[in-house]
Amino acid sequence: MNDAATAPALRDPSLLQALTPLLFLAVMLSLSVHLYSDDASYGANQIALLLAAGIASLIGMRNGHRWADIQDSLVHGISLAIVPIFILLAVGALIGTWILSGTVPTLIIYGLKLLHPSFFYPAACLICAIVALTIGSSWTVAGTLGVALIGVAQGLDMSLPITAGAIISGAYFGDKMSPLSDTTNIAPAAAGSELFAHIRHMMWTTGPSIAIALVLFAAIGLLGGGRSEGETALGDLPTVMAAQFDTGPHLLIPLVVVFVLAMRKFPAYPTILIGALLGALFAVIFQPAAVIKLAGNEALSQPMALLSGAWMALFDGFKADTGNAAADELLSRGGMSSMLNTVWLIICAMGFGAVMEKTGLLERMIRAVLKAARSTGSLIAATLGTAIGANVVAADQYMSIVLTGRLYRPEYERRGLAPVNLSRALEDAGTLTSPLIPWNTCGAYMAATLGVATFDYLPYAFFNLLSPLVAAVFAYAGFKILKLQPQPAVVHRG
Repeated sequence: MNDAATAPALRDPSLLQALTPLLFLAVMLSLSVHLYSDDASYGANQIALLLAAGIASLIGMRNGHRWADIQDSLVHGISLAIVPIFILLAVGALIGTWILSGTVPTLIIYGLKLLHPSFFYPAACLICAIVALTIGSSWTVAGTLGVALIGVAQGLDMSLPITAGAIISGAYFGDKMSPLSDTTNIAPAAAGSELFAHIRHMMWTTGPSIAIALVLFAAIGLLGGGRSEGETALGDLPTVMAAQFDTGPHLLIPLVVVFVLAMRKFPAYPTILIGALLGALFAVIFQPAAVIKLAGNEALSQPMALLSGAWMALFDGFKADTGNAAADELLSRGGMSSMLNTVWLIICAMGFGAVMEKTGLLERMIRAVLKAARSTGSLIAATLGTAIGANVVAADQYMSIVLTGRLYRPEYERRGLAPVNLSRALEDAGTLTSPLIPWNTCGAYMAATLGVATFDYLPYAFFNLLSPLVAAVFAYAGFKILKLQPQPAVVHRG
């Protein structure tokens, strides 16, 4: 018998059905934060996402979807996160070996000498913006320079949430505007626009947003972003690190190698893994005493102890014992094991998003939004809102960009709007709000890499917060909203 003939008829979900899992999730996440505070992402949020996925599955089955199909969607949805998960694990290994090798301590010492509290925040933002623009990867910048800048912030007695906000603002500006970035290529592909036309059109919303963000970071620094006692931290931390590690410019070679590979568009996972392995090699060559101490097994021969310590840094990170509590907290980080809880969060979030999409609940919500968007301004605002909502529900910036672009592209064409309007909106909201959602792949990555909770740095990720707002203001004002150009008539010659 034909499978199509035996398949149950699918019913279109109601708006109430579409909203039910999302409302349940919102309540559960609020409860988890109330009960567990900063520890909510260590299990409570994962349970909330799994239960919400279960409710969406039950609604889907009630509307005629088979469990086997929903299960397949779970497999497919989680498979989309496999590459980010491997990148996340590689970054954990990189942090561990770069601390052990002296690469991160060297960066911190140089940063403490060069950066002053009064201009630290805008400088951190600009440094990350320039490097991300060059290599096209916010994740690589956060996992390398970002980790070092967090260390510098601790040495200067600066606010870690504000520092993380500056790092993320700069990294995502560069990522958004770089033709090497994957999202910068995906957005015009989803909208049907041309890459460099898309980048030029983004400048109208991106330029004012980053300018305002830099002014805000500068104002915070000038008004006292660091405490006066910061000079004590500045004096102590380099001394402590110099006593524990041999430092020098040669230890920055792993950083240079990673950036060169990224500029040459080498894939992110092998690039970061090469950086991690290079850090392990440098640790064995330049920090043998620290490597043997980390191994912690006096029965081993020296070669085996070096192998054990470098290997341990890859999977379990570095454990500092300097006698200085601040330095120990700063340097005891990294290892693939440090990322496992974040991996757990990403898997649960991607599963929830996959079920919402498969059962048609996500599309039903978007149709309701689209129906209410009558003017050009409200259509673009709806696009921005949908991309943000997709980041919350689907938990991945790529899904946010592709799904929103796919659903809105026909409507933009029908209304005679140039596709660059859509691709710009996808980036202004889809790309830039992804690190502001704790269970989104980007938000989970940034929190795990920088060691600052998503909701702690969110108020200070000024560029990411401003871009959707500037885009909405421009949309309602009708500023730089391009129309489709009429195609010239084709003249057939006899």
